[in-house]
Amino acid sequence: MLAAKGVRFPIDIILVCIRWYAAYPLSYRQLEEMMQERGVFVDHSSINRWAIRFLPLLEKVLRKHKRPVGGSWRMDETYIKVNGVWKYLYRAVDKEGKTVDFLLTARRDKAAALRFFDKAMKASSVPERVTMDKSGANKAAMDEINGRGETLIIVRQVKYLNNIVEQDHRAIKRVTRPMLNFKSFRAARNVLAGIELMHMIRKGQLMLQGCSELSFADQFYALAGKIRLV
Repeated sequence: MLAAKGVRFPIDIILVCIRWYAAYPLSYRQLEEMMQERGVFVDHSSINRWAIRFLPLLEKVLRKHKRPVGGSWRMDETYIKVNGVWKYLYRAVDKEGKTVDFLLTARRDKAAALRFFDKAMKASSVPERVTMDKSGANKAAMDEINGRGETLIIVRQVKYLNNIVEQDHRAIKRVTRPMLNFKSFRAARNVLAGIELMHMIRKGQLMLQGCSELSFADQFYALAGKIRLV
């Protein structure tokens, strides 16, 4: 049974609010109005706190039930504004468009790229090849990884081959656009985890028994049933 300590609203209300927020291009104030129309009076600041608190927990659980990705990755980074300053969201998909991993960073350099690749490879094993743009920092990170003496990864720096990940960025940016600037790095990181979670569910990456027969919303609730929101 799901529970959420320290909140006065039922867990099903919390889950509806954070699912809508992370899945669709909505602001907190729009969600507040939508809930009021349904007889639920919740302040937009409460929805904000729920999203920051619970979305990363749900994304963490999805990782335990995520379908394996392919060995050919397309990697790129996109821009996310945090408190008026551009930050960098590193992302990778496989050749079928399935999400490999993502990481929000303050800088766009070799160290950031290396953190992203290490995180992705820890979760999804070492790929056979990685396709990226002409970024010298990303190439330097891959050179260091290949220099560790482990399995050699083929690196391709061909921009047009990266169209699939650039197109995939659009699904994330479509949802973040109405959010009108994240106020803190923590808020951005946690909410983006939820947005990526919803995007992966839509792409059929959740692997739970019987989930292929469930709707997008019901898959989310089935995943939420796997944890205790405390």
